Amino acid sequence: MAGRTGKAWVLLLLMLCGVVIGSFLGHLTKDVSWLSWLDYGMTFGIGNGENGAFFLNLGVITFTLGLSIKISIASILGVVIAFFVYRRL
Repeated sequence: MAGRTGKAWVLLLLMLCGVVIGSFLGHLTKDVSWLSWLDYGMTFGIGNGENGAFFLNLGVITFTLGLSIKISIASILGVVIAFFVYRRL
């Protein structure tokens, strides 16, 4: 049972690394004419206040909470590569 949980954490960590590295590479290549398609994607968010975030103003304290996720082609490719790396382990 502990072995399966450990493998799940390794998969999750590799997928997270794939998303981060893929997004970073997509951002780096957005100005290269023949690689600019890697940064193409959509941004999704949760919230309904200022800048798409939950906003609470209590006079003395202001609380803002929001979530935004950008999914690009490069981040999807990063996840696919991370999955293949996981299968090779």
